[in-house]
Amino acid sequence: MKILRQIGSLAFVLGLFVSVFAGVPWRVIVADDPVVPPWLKIAIFCLLGGILVVLVTLTLEQKMNKMPAEAPMPTEPASSVLLLNSEEIPGQQTREVLGLVQGHTVFAIWLGKDLSAIVRLILGGELTEYTEMMARARSAATRRMVAQAAELGADAIINVRYMTTSVVGSAAELLAYGTAVRLGT
Repeated sequence: MKILRQIGSLAFVLGLFVSVFAGVPWRVIVADDPVVPPWLKIAIFCLLGGILVVLVTLTLEQKMNKMPAEAPMPTEPASSVLLLNSEEIPGQQTREVLGLVQGHTVFAIWLGKDLSAIVRLILGGELTEYTEMMARARSAATRRMVAQAAELGADAIINVRYMTTSVVGSAAELLAYGTAVRLGT
């Protein structure tokens, strides 16, 4: 089902770009000719057919009451730097505060997945396209924050926080930050 939806998304995107970037200029240049060329007809059918395929596959997925098979969520990197969202580490003494560390990324999904998410907004259900995007963004930002802390020689990052903002359209900025510390014995 997912492959069929991706094919529909791809057909939509290709049809959209051909129609807009080749069809509109063709119409402006050849305004007197009422005959629509075959390539433009194909592009328009791809655009409309792609939307239809995405709608049908998402509707079928919802009727079957199961989530689409998505790629597994990325796991956090194996690291010797401990991550905590508290101010203290139970049973450990903070020997030295190394300062603020952060990881930052801006992620977006391609137009085809954005179309699937928009259709899912109409039909209801989890927007798995955005869930996957945010999981990847969170993983990338966390890896960058941990790498920065490791460069400082930190044993742990305390007060870990995540902040997200919408940049434009379906692009999201994610910032991971915390305080890098060395632990005492």
